[in-house]
Amino acid sequence: MARFNVIGAVAALGLLGGCAYSDIEAMRTVEATGSPFSQALTEEYRQIVAFEADEMYDWIDAGYFAEKGLRAAGGEEVPPELVEDWAVDGAPAEELSAARAKLVSLLDAGGRTIAPEIAAHAQGRFDCWIEQQEEGWQLDHIAACRDEFYKALADLEAAMGGGGAEPYTVYFAFDSSALTAAAQAEIDKAVAAASKMGVNEFSVTGYTDTSGSAEYNLALSLRRANSVKDALVARGVPEANISVAGRGESELAVPIGDGVRVQANRRAVIVIQ
Repeated sequence: MARFNVIGAVAALGLLGGCAYSDIEAMRTVEATGSPFSQALTEEYRQIVAFEADEMYDWIDAGYFAEKGLRAAGGEEVPPELVEDWAVDGAPAEELSAARAKLVSLLDAGGRTIAPEIAAHAQGRFDCWIEQQEEGWQLDHIAACRDEFYKALADLEAAMGGGGAEPYTVYFAFDSSALTAAAQAEIDKAVAAASKMGVNEFSVTGYTDTSGSAEYNLALSLRRANSVKDALVARGVPEANISVAGRGESELAVPIGDGVRVQANRRAVIVIQ
């Protein structure tokens, strides 16, 4: 991600693709649709885009977050940034990775639904933090984004009663979306827990390892999520009460390189809503 000062602003505009520039302008006025979380997240990215474009003259990062914000505005559930996609290493990378893991665990445990505005603010501040950390020279900006993230994370955890309902994870064989006996047993546990809580709504998110193409893995992760959904329906959960998503090889449980088979990454996570 590139950084620009005032002197370089005109040159940066000349290098910036027309599509990216259009995204920046569209982000200023777009009206968000979708869930309360998606709408709140759109506002978070609108603020980031305005800051990067109008105050920092960083048109590259402004265009990047504008594209992400427009996806959120359209109702897409966009995830927080992956640490490995940014030029951050050492202790800052370790802290960011731990912070992201905690954020994702709360989001996947129902944070987007329970406290959508707080959850969106936490994600927005995380993305702000990682962008500023990569640049690495405006220490006050890094500290502000980081501190605001941790405050939002604590608020989110408090709103969820200390972390939300326990997620249930089922695992899959390589290149398979078939449910094993162990997976069926885990689904039984999730349904029993939901019944005890008096809740009958679930989200299911599928994942893969990094073996295979990203496109193929995205489709496979969705098949895995739908296999779990079908099992929940077979246990009496109304189909309308189950949301499904596939994340492919993103958000790995065990960080690995490309083309690596790891059982722990071939999973679907069930969250009681």
